[in-house]
Amino acid sequence: MKKNYLNYFVLLTFLLSFGQMWSQENSAKTMENAKNDLKIIPIEHATTVLEWKGITIYIDPVGGKKAFENQKLPDLILITDIHGDHFSLETLQELNTQKAKIMVPRAVADKIPEEFTPQIDVLNNGDSKERYGITVEAIPMYNLREEALKFHTKGRGNGYVLDLEGERLYFSGDTEDIPEMRALQNIDKAFVCMNLPYTMTVKSAADAVLEFKPKEVYPYHYRGRPDVSDVEHFKNLVNQGDSNIKVVQLDWYPNDDF
Repeated sequence: MKKNYLNYFVLLTFLLSFGQMWSQENSAKTMENAKNDLKIIPIEHATTVLEWKGITIYIDPVGGKKAFENQKLPDLILITDIHGDHFSLETLQELNTQKAKIMVPRAVADKIPEEFTPQIDVLNNGDSKERYGITVEAIPMYNLREEALKFHTKGRGNGYVLDLEGERLYFSGDTEDIPEMRALQNIDKAFVCMNLPYTMTVKSAADAVLEFKPKEVYPYHYRGRPDVSDVEHFKNLVNQGDSNIKVVQLDWYPNDDF
């Protein structure tokens, strides 16, 4: 009888220990999955949809209702600048945005009719706002080259850093490799533009990325006039400078043949 009790005690101890180990491992996996619960959907050029924990975010929605016909309705909309590849009033009016908050710089807000006013948060460079548990910070975006100063003046548009419970995403908008970009810290995913004559060269983009060192970088907004930037060259430059930075290339131009 004593032997049976001893065997039972040993078995019970083993099961309790195993259960505790399983619980700890499963808890760790749940936390990891929660942090990585992010879906990135490239629409075209600068236009992006993010899905995160039941929240849908549209970045620079253009292209009309048709461009979003397979997407969930937006909870949050971020617009970086007044140019047509970032801001489309027609698209806002065609989409069902009734439940959405819309974060924009003042220059964009001035172009949106009063019917949208209750939905709008105006962010100037350096401002931040929290919506749906997501903190959004407005980062400067502007040109440095003399011949490009007319395209994007300092203070007019916003890049954005989104903090998703500790996971930080940066969307550059239209910019060159400005000091404010180079000073970014703790960026997990960076979406960086590179197209001439409007923003910056592939080399400038790579140099900036190598300075602020995001964990992952997504080249986007790389169609220029007349050329399309060489994102493979960008990848090589980044990885030659720092092999720890993961370069992720998504299809930002599904309707173009190049």
